[in-house]
Amino acid sequence: MEKRIAELELKVLFEISRVIGQALQLDQSLEKVLAILSESLSMKRATVTLKDDETGHLVIRASHCLSPIERKRGIYRQDEGVTGLIFRTAEPFVVPDISQEPLFLNKTRSRTIEKGRIAFLGVPIMLHGQPIGVLSADRLFGDEISFEEDIRFLSIVATLIAQFVSLNRQVKEREEKLREENISLKAQLSRHTRQFFMVGKSAAMVEVQQLIKKVAPSRASVLLLGESGTGKTLVARIIHELSNRSKYPFVKINCASLPENLLESELFGHEKGAFTGAAKAKAGRFEEADGGTIFLDEIGELSPPLQAKLLRFLQEREFERLGSTRTIKVDVRIITATNKDLSDAVDKGLFREDLFYRLNVFPIQVPPLCERKEDIPDLLNHFLERASKEYGKSFRLTPQALQVLVDYEWPGNVREMENLIERLAIMAEGDEIDLRDFPISLQRQPGNGRDSGDHSLSRLEEMEKKEVVAALQRNDFIQSRTARELGLTLRQMGYRVKKFGLEAMIERNRSRAAR
Repeated sequence: MEKRIAELELKVLFEISRVIGQALQLDQSLEKVLAILSESLSMKRATVTLKDDETGHLVIRASHCLSPIERKRGIYRQDEGVTGLIFRTAEPFVVPDISQEPLFLNKTRSRTIEKGRIAFLGVPIMLHGQPIGVLSADRLFGDEISFEEDIRFLSIVATLIAQFVSLNRQVKEREEKLREENISLKAQLSRHTRQFFMVGKSAAMVEVQQLIKKVAPSRASVLLLGESGTGKTLVARIIHELSNRSKYPFVKINCASLPENLLESELFGHEKGAFTGAAKAKAGRFEEADGGTIFLDEIGELSPPLQAKLLRFLQEREFERLGSTRTIKVDVRIITATNKDLSDAVDKGLFREDLFYRLNVFPIQVPPLCERKEDIPDLLNHFLERASKEYGKSFRLTPQALQVLVDYEWPGNVREMENLIERLAIMAEGDEIDLRDFPISLQRQPGNGRDSGDHSLSRLEEMEKKEVVAALQRNDFIQSRTARELGLTLRQMGYRVKKFGLEAMIERNRSRAAR
């Protein structure tokens, strides 16, 4: 008999040892351990009860021959019943007949329909000298074997279960540490590579950084406010990269760059034949962003019908493609941006109030460059370093040139600075960039020794507009040809035409050409 018991024990321990590789799925692996005990021995019923870290109660984490309802009932205070006694004393306990033991509460009500004497035994699950739970079971080897043998072997199994729990906790702690390190590394990466955000030392930018770190791990919608060119798109991307959605797509779309009918198709997709030119079905940007983040820039330009459709998506997380009745559900975080006063637009009836409140869950004001003067030298160095790598030179500003740029108001913000440095890198004869390389508008900056009396400062956008107009004239006002000359996509060209109000001029000249 002893030999047979020893062989059974070895077989059971061997089978349990094969489960340890699945310890990352703790509850499933514990279920398998109990199933092995049942299949190999005479055990009919068993539970693994572990202490819940939040409540301190003992909760059934795995069971054999308990229904889901019975298992759900198995919650014990540490001062309650046999399970609580075993946990408190960290000592095994045997109940030869549960009907005669007042401490046996039968909270699961799983033993009420059985006839005859039912035994119950339990042992503490110990880890680092402290009880973490209780392993309980009916007889393991049958009535012909002593309770002592059952308890001895059950204690061995409880030791293995403790190791399962320990391994699971270690892996979870390691995963949490890696997750925190990953966020930290991403933040460090951003600090070294991300334009205005990471060179921001001003109080205004420090506040933005703090807000980004707070909101990034959450699911909250974010509304980015600020002037054009302040870097709202970059802030949106950083929020995405610091979130748990970073491994999924970051999709951005400018709500002002497309007419209403095309924008709806771009956002929500369309089916074949939904409109003229829809030769095949196309997924929208919301589908592309599933699991990730969608960034809607210039949200204030959204038409009322699209505002209603976006509101429905925010409420229900579902939509239909154009030309389809099939509902599509996606998991997407929405970040929006505007340089308009949306609350004023709401007052004027131009923007839905209910949509505004849905989007304005966590607003972040991105400051203009004129409010973060102390960041300008570092920003200039950042863009100069980038231009140096691109053009194979070591660009530097003369002290006088640097002072002019620090004093400049930068109406076009960071985008204007980025464009200016690229232009200067192209125009400069050598590595040194001086006032002679500046556009005329900057050479007239008051106090630089070249003041001609005209203190007005032109935007780089005005220079860009002149270049676009000149290119249109060279290409007979045909936008596709003009776009190719300027190295732009047709969509980018259309955006500039709208931005600079050139539609009427193009139409006028094309009409003349037709005559």
